[in-house]
Amino acid sequence: MSHKLKVGELRADYLTDEEIWRTFTIVLSSKSVKSSTYKYALMKALIENLYQVNENLELTYDQLAYTFTKVYWNLIVQHNLIYQNRGKTARVVTIMKEEQARHSIPPQMVFDKIPDSLQISLINKVKTTMKENVFGALYGDTGATFYAFDHRTERLRFSPAVHVFMMNYQRLIVQLTNYHMAAMIEKLNEVPHINHLLEKVESIAKRGSLRPYEKILLSHFEAKCFYCGKKLTGQKRETHVDHFIPWSFVQSDQIWNLVLACNTCNTSKSDKLPKKEYLNTIVSRNEALVAEPLLVGQMGNYSENKLVKMYNYSIKNGYEVLWGV
Repeated sequence: MSHKLKVGELRADYLTDEEIWRTFTIVLSSKSVKSSTYKYALMKALIENLYQVNENLELTYDQLAYTFTKVYWNLIVQHNLIYQNRGKTARVVTIMKEEQARHSIPPQMVFDKIPDSLQISLINKVKTTMKENVFGALYGDTGATFYAFDHRTERLRFSPAVHVFMMNYQRLIVQLTNYHMAAMIEKLNEVPHINHLLEKVESIAKRGSLRPYEKILLSHFEAKCFYCGKKLTGQKRETHVDHFIPWSFVQSDQIWNLVLACNTCNTSKSDKLPKKEYLNTIVSRNEALVAEPLLVGQMGNYSENKLVKMYNYSIKNGYEVLWGV
């Protein structure tokens, strides 16, 4: 009954990569007590926030609940995949469907497009469900070795060894989590084509639009391409917001990893990692964002060291072909 725990202490045992892989494999296998897709969604939330931890390797429940809510809204409302467990209707499904009906939200509206007030309401309700059914469940399946948690402080703290492990093998962990989550959803919903379902699971964490970030960046910096320096006139389809380190690795949208780009550079760069010379430029650029009081919420957990670490770990994860103008 580990899912009922309100506090979970981290075992202090030293963990090797082999031991962590063994535990991770059990979580994904039939040996794990998986009655729902909750643990996969929590894993996706942990991955999305790997570089958002504080100096104690802690994440807040609000950070994790945001990703968790976004994942399920897009699965349940947008894609109508309403069966997420093997027993009675999952609480998260009831929450999403009730709020959708109450506010008359059309099914094609992705999570980041719904009103902020509704997002906050959903996140708070989902966070309560996570306390009851999610944090303790994955904690138990991993033998108390992956993270500690405390419902009172609403914080989750990574094992240092597991945090490094997840950064080292992030790309593979993402692919494994997506596949097994899709496989379970396929069985529960009798969806015939797992390849199509995988595409949905891979994309559910993406924002529908990066336009709000474009406005923020344009309000702080000259309207020119970060990579080639070309002036951006604002004409349709000319200005793009690009993930400096590709989204396929980062799995989240942080303004300190977003830059303005022209259509030519954005298309050419695609899913590649920029050359090291651009890293120095974005580090300097982010100094201006850190100093902006209105961006405290978005830059609060940023540090130059985190960005450099993310860049280096992306190379370890296979982004070895560097792009440049």
